[in-house]
Amino acid sequence: MGQFAIIGLGNFGYYLGRHLFDKGHEVMALDNNRAQVERIKDFVSQAVVADASDRETLEAVGLQDIDAAVVCIGTNMQAAVLATLHLKELKIKRILAKANSEEQGRILLKIGADEIIFPERDQAIAVASRLDNPSVMDYLPFVEGYSIAELAPPRDFIGKTLKDLDLINRYGLQVLAVKEHVPSHITMIPTGAFLIKDSDSLIVLGPDDALKKFQRDAGK
Repeated sequence: MGQFAIIGLGNFGYYLGRHLFDKGHEVMALDNNRAQVERIKDFVSQAVVADASDRETLEAVGLQDIDAAVVCIGTNMQAAVLATLHLKELKIKRILAKANSEEQGRILLKIGADEIIFPERDQAIAVASRLDNPSVMDYLPFVEGYSIAELAPPRDFIGKTLKDLDLINRYGLQVLAVKEHVPSHITMIPTGAFLIKDSDSLIVLGPDDALKKFQRDAGK
């Protein structure tokens, strides 16, 4: 179980805090807006009305032992910069910061953020990928030119084993897992003997052009 601080409780921070708490983690949520704190207080471990741009306030709430802090202040750049700077000075192990632009991201990295989150950009990329590749059910950027994607198996895959399909040689796609929807179950690193059902989906890693080729072939 991890310990996390969510700073800024707009929609992004609110849902991030709730989902981390639902997954069994300890979550401290902070915002200088009392209404936002009231909104989330029943769904996290602790909710505090606090101005994260003030270093003494951050010191007082006791963040020293947390695993990571996420700065979700998207509209007030000055407050986001100050909060990130103070967290760095307090030697927080890992600092993630939400940014609305590449310029904001560069600034936050320079003053101490370990990782920048671009929610709108990343969601747009995911939606564009699903529109571009209709067989891609879910999408996660991996490294440039490669992706991890969840694929719906074509009809002619059903009843065949992964060894029969030989996706690594046919497409250059490595099957990392099979998500079974009926009943709900995930098999990690399946063997070649795994038999594909019509209710399964494949989580694969491979080059983007290989995913496109798979999509073209699946549509034939």
